[in-house]
This record gives sequence, C-alpha cells and structure tokens, in this order.
Amino acid sequence: MRPLITPAALAASPAGERPAVLDVRWRLGGPPGAESYREGHLPGAVFVDLDTALAAPPGEGGRHPLPDPADLQRELRKAGIRSDRPVVVYDDADGSVAARAWWLLRWAGHWDVAVLDGGYAAWLAEGGEVTTETAVPEPGDIEVAPGGMPVLSADEAAVLAREGVLFDARAKARYAGETEPVDPRAGHIPGAVNAPSAEHLGADGRWRTPADLAERFAALGLRDGAPVGAYCGSGVTASSVVLALEVAGRAEPAALYPGSWSHWSRDPERPAATGHEPG
Repeated sequence: MRPLITPAALAASPAGERPAVLDVRWRLGGPPGAESYREGHLPGAVFVDLDTALAAPPGEGGRHPLPDPADLQRELRKAGIRSDRPVVVYDDADGSVAARAWWLLRWAGHWDVAVLDGGYAAWLAEGGEVTTETAVPEPGDIEVAPGGMPVLSADEAAVLAREGVLFDARAKARYAGETEPVDPRAGHIPGAVNAPSAEHLGADGRWRTPADLAERFAALGLRDGAPVGAYCGSGVTASSVVLALEVAGRAEPAALYPGSWSHWSRDPERPAATGHEPG
C-alpha cells in the first residue's frame, strides 16, 4: 500500500477487503481524542490512544518513547490488527499523529499501512459515512517485530546533523528557541534544519504532491545520497517528515529520533542552538 490513501479510495474498497481503520485523534492540550471518537468516526474504526497505546509512559526516554513491543502487540491485537490485513490510520489535525501510527506499524513489521489523506475533515468533506457506534473487532494476530524502520539515538542524531541532514519538524518559534512550552530547554540540535510539519500540507489540509514535497526538501538542503533523519518535540510530528519524504519519492526511509527534543533537552551536557539557522 502507498503511504497515503484518499477518502474515495477507502470508501470504494470492497466490503470483504476493507482495511482495518484506526482513529488516532489526539491533541497536546486536549480535549481527549476519545471524546471526538464518541461524537463520530468512520464506520468500523477503532480508537487507539497515542499516550497509552502508541507510546510508553513519559520519562527519561522523553514524552512519547517507543512502546514496549509486547505492550504494542497487545494493543494492536485488541484493535483487531491482523498480519495479513492492510491498515488505514487517520487523525483530525495535520496528519502527524496518523503518521506516528503509520511509522510505528511499519517499525513493528507491518508494512501494509497508509494514512488517510486529509484525515477526518476530508472524509466528511467527501460525504463519507460517520457513526457513533463503538467498534468491537475480533482480536488480531499481528506479531510485532521491531526494527522495520530506522531509529536514531541522541548521539547518532548529533552526528547526522553534522554529516547529513537532520530535519526538525517543530514550529519555527520552538526551533529558534523563542519559546518552549513543554520541554526543559529551548532551542534545537546544532546543525538541524527546520522543516515544520504543518508545511507538508496544502491549504486544503491534504498532503502536498510528491513534486511539491520533493522541491520543498531540496530547498531545505536535502541532496541525493545524503543520510537523512528527523526529530521533533517527542517523536510524533517527526514521523510526518518520514512519511513526507517517502511521498516525495525517497526510496530509503529516513531515520527517526524517537526521544526527540524532549529527550535531548533533559541532558544539560547536550548543546542547544538558537535562532532560525541550523547553528
């Protein structure tokens, strides 16, 4: 499956071949995504919570560390995920949380997964059916096998920022160190290039075309053959950089620094650059 699927393509999938659908709506400041799910969701969609299912508890590893494989397997099976059935994930924001679920499933070894282009808003705009009935799927059989997607440690991220291209997916003000509402210190990893996740989308809330995204990353300094990685505040929005690079045509997946700035900034020995340049 390609990394993106349109609402029309999802709606047209035959009944017996329809993908499993995961609703992963989440907002940093609330309200909880589960409330939105109860108010209406795609038929058959199962709500999966970012904080409790798609991440380990916050701590030394950051605000959204990678979940323990056994815990992830249990949650995905509870959501009905099967090894032989494709998966579609959606949110109602800029696609970053859906991208985290997409990335995590691939990291876990399930590659037949796509993000709903435009998310819940696009589904509604195209007249997609909505229900308030809570889905109760048959338990899945997925076997989580970590390692399907490359990851970076803090030290590896620092090296990549010097020797390759490390994209920072946060908003410009947080990258520049002008504000830091969540993590211990402001700034960015020295050498990292700002690539705000919101800019992966067009004015209509859908992902920009492959050509547009390729042009954007080229303008940000990405060159053929250069190793590339991504980070953000807690490893969520950075997943959208990995997805956007794949949409843009990059053959090898970019590496993700799961702990991201929430992990980096906990250690006062790690340097922090400020300003709008890589530093």
